Amino acid sequence: MHDQFDISLEDSDLLTEVELTTNLIIAASESDGPLTLEAIDKILGIGPVPPAPRPPSN
Repeated sequence: MHDQFDISLEDSDLLTEVELTTNLIIAASESDGPLTLEAIDKILGIGPVPPAPRPPSN
């Protein structure tokens, strides 16, 4: 007989967020001081934001 309450819930976005937060906590706890923005970006897997293109001058 199928139990309607026997379900598995998984939110992949939430799991990713928890993993990123955990990585930040671990890095912060192992650091001698505050993490730099560059270190945080590296942990989060993001790179520098390229500058926005300038509008042409008339």
